Amino acid sequence: MSSGKPQYEVVVVGSGFAGLCTAVKLRAAGIDNFIVLEKDQEAGGTWWANSYPGCAVDVPSHLYSFSFAQNARWTHAFARQGELLAYTRAIVHQFDLQRHLRVATAFEGAAFVEQGGYWDIETSAGPLTAKCIIGATGALNRPAIPDLPGLATFGGKVFHSSRWDHGYDLRGKRVAVVGTGASAIQFVPEIVDQVAQLDLYQRSAPWILPRPDRRIGAREQHLLARLPALHWIYRAMVYLQHEARAPLYVYFPGLFGIAQRLALRHLHCQISDPVLRAKLTPDYTMGCKRVLLMNSYYPALSKVNVELVTDPIARVTAGAIVTASGQERPVDAIIFGTGFNVEHALHTARVRGRGGKVLFQDDLQAYKGCAVAGFPNYFLITGPNTGLGHNSMIYMIESGVRYAVDAVQTIRSRALHSVEVKEEAQRSFNDALQRRMRGTVWSTGCKSWYLDQAGRNYTLWPGFTFTYRRLTRRFDIENYRVNAGA
Repeated sequence: MSSGKPQYEVVVVGSGFAGLCTAVKLRAAGIDNFIVLEKDQEAGGTWWANSYPGCAVDVPSHLYSFSFAQNARWTHAFARQGELLAYTRAIVHQFDLQRHLRVATAFEGAAFVEQGGYWDIETSAGPLTAKCIIGATGALNRPAIPDLPGLATFGGKVFHSSRWDHGYDLRGKRVAVVGTGASAIQFVPEIVDQVAQLDLYQRSAPWILPRPDRRIGAREQHLLARLPALHWIYRAMVYLQHEARAPLYVYFPGLFGIAQRLALRHLHCQISDPVLRAKLTPDYTMGCKRVLLMNSYYPALSKVNVELVTDPIARVTAGAIVTASGQERPVDAIIFGTGFNVEHALHTARVRGRGGKVLFQDDLQAYKGCAVAGFPNYFLITGPNTGLGHNSMIYMIESGVRYAVDAVQTIRSRALHSVEVKEEAQRSFNDALQRRMRGTVWSTGCKSWYLDQAGRNYTLWPGFTFTYRRLTRRFDIENYRVNAGA
């Protein structure tokens, strides 16, 4: 174990939107002795790692920037990956964050030093110590690849959408796409005209609404940039429009029937084949799983070189996929659009708190998504039950960051040894949260990545975003065990 004064006041883990926001707010609070660990070669998180064809955000662009660094120069209503990565680079430059970044440095684990009140941290670049850790890794960073029998024997190309191999030429290839989630519905239309044959393996059909995308012209960009008040009003209107959808998810899931009719109309207008249309019709309540937005997905599936396969995959051979019915379908490449292992992403690194307790080993619960009992001076951004189905995560990120930075300031100003959320406070918070989950659209019976193995929703926030903002407006030290030290 290390001894003496820790090297850093704060180590931030992750340099996506959450990590960069944390860095900006730490500096604004006068805290400069911190670093941001990033396992990849550059800051950017999701928007650096995901570069598959057609990659774009699924909330309006003007909601997908920080309130303190709004961007009026988006070129599309739904920004593409390149613009989003450029925005993160601009944040790094504007707020002088480069000197705090440690790229190509993976966070590999940490242990709380109870006597000293700080963390011993292991990284791929060696050990270090910090008074506080702020985990800002997000949940969509660990690719979920199904354990298909025989996959290791496949002789062709295999990759996940979040690890897209841009050096592999898809032209003229027989391609199998496994999964029909948010990434697949974006990249399938982009590659369909390149490949000789595309077999799309669907386990369950997603609900898809039209994406109200449009190009934003130079004149509109200039007007919003020149008139910040107008941009604020526009952003507020878009926010309120999306926030108004929260009651559908939480209080009145039956009202999703209206949206379902719109989605079915979208399907019927774009798919004329009744057999294909039946395969693409979901069999669960809209909103129970992630609702997707796309205009070009259904037309792509109507092309002659595409086949939608709903027969489960039984095994993979050296050059083919064999389905449960025994049909063998030759392929040259397999692309997984199977999303992310959200449950395990929260505890990929071994974090040992007070008494050697391992973070999220027994359950995926946190207090306000920001703190976990047994883990002093350790805070999370977008932790358990902070995800959204109706609005922009940037709002939730800024709320969580404010809370975590306020906690760090409190520890600093009072020269505290440590603060740790009380177990009873965490339990009470989560009991109330799970009671609110009853009757929501996520509890209508479908199986989704929102739920853990016991069927408990550990992912989403059951309410309005401004309610979460109010809960995190200040660090409520009265709900924490405070160790003043010597």
